[in-house]
Amino acid sequence: TGPSGIGKTFLCCALMQNACRQGFTAYYAPASKFFRQLGAAWADGSFDRLLGKLARTDVLAVDDWGLVPLTDLERRHFLEVLDDRSESRSTILTSQFPVQTWHELIGNPTLADAIVERILSNSHRIELQGETLRPVKRPGGQEVEP
Repeated sequence: TGPSGIGKTFLCCALMQNACRQGFTAYYAPASKFFRQLGAAWADGSFDRLLGKLARTDVLAVDDWGLVPLTDLERRHFLEVLDDRSESRSTILTSQFPVQTWHELIGNPTLADAIVERILSNSHRIELQGETLRPVKRPGGQEVEP
């Protein structure tokens, strides 16, 4: 977790690249795309096939988690993905929001408890702090190093 531009996605991708170099499989998606894919698979009948693929993937990364509120169906789908991966596969979440706020972000208290418990069980939390690593543009378009 950490503020925007601090390097969460960079670190996530570096970890995934290292895993791939060691022979592990990996799948990365921004949260918005990830949940769209789950919804599309649900709608077209390929949900179980996608769940199986995600369950077999060694490292799953969902980037920018929590930026958009989850629907009830997305909560249930995410819990199912986490259930299938729990205790056997690695899941990386990046978020601008501190873990303490995730219950509120998820919305449904019962599902939030289940989801957060599965995320935090056997987890390694990395909280990044500092200034943005992205170049800052001044008026007129000139880039300035942060």
